[in-house]
Amino acid sequence: MTANKGLALFRTWFALLGFVAVLFQFLYLMQNVPGASAGNYFSYFTIESNIIAFVTLGIAAWFAWKGASPRWLELLRGAATVYMTITGITYSLLLSDVDVNTPLPWVNVVLHYTVPTIIVIDWLVDLPKTRISIRTSLLWLAFPLAYLVYSLIRGPFADWYPYPFLDPRLGGYGTVAVMSVLIAVAAFAFAVIAALSTRLQNLVPHPATAAAGTRVAGTGQGPDRITGTGPGTATGPGSVS
Repeated sequence: MTANKGLALFRTWFALLGFVAVLFQFLYLMQNVPGASAGNYFSYFTIESNIIAFVTLGIAAWFAWKGASPRWLELLRGAATVYMTITGITYSLLLSDVDVNTPLPWVNVVLHYTVPTIIVIDWLVDLPKTRISIRTSLLWLAFPLAYLVYSLIRGPFADWYPYPFLDPRLGGYGTVAVMSVLIAVAAFAFAVIAALSTRLQNLVPHPATAAAGTRVAGTGQGPDRITGTGPGTATGPGSVS
């Protein structure tokens, strides 16, 4: 794989943007919102998924700069893509009118719209070189399921739930169960779509591959180059030079 510094810089910029947004909002809440706690802040799926996203983008930027893309990184990028898709769509459909502790408008936009969009774009423009099976993609669902269990166990002890649809005090555990199943089905669909998208890697030009192909074309090398030798080359007295 050839180094792609443009892609590396793209990833670095948005990794830093995500990091700054998460950090800035945390500091703002700790200093200006009575009762705010680090435990609650880092218990939002939005925050956790954005941390995974900007860490993944930072690592992927480093490997893009070096011209490498290990298999584990491709799987990590797939996981981050699924988690940020969950974040963006769940917020847009269920939480856009709910207070989820994002008092700073620009931070809200970055965490719920910008980074989810960028992580999906990054996935599509630099698809894994090797297909990811649907069975393998199901491993990505371990984190959302663990988050659900963690939230429901922590809730009674902290007397706090991150989202209304996870709060049994509002609609009972039946409502929580229904909403959890619906979100789990959506997460499963996102994972399957991400896995199936890796079958497009031969249709969507890979950034590094496209760059390499341009250089080869520029040197006149390739399968269609006429070399003047081979079985069909005229070598006798009547050959035309």
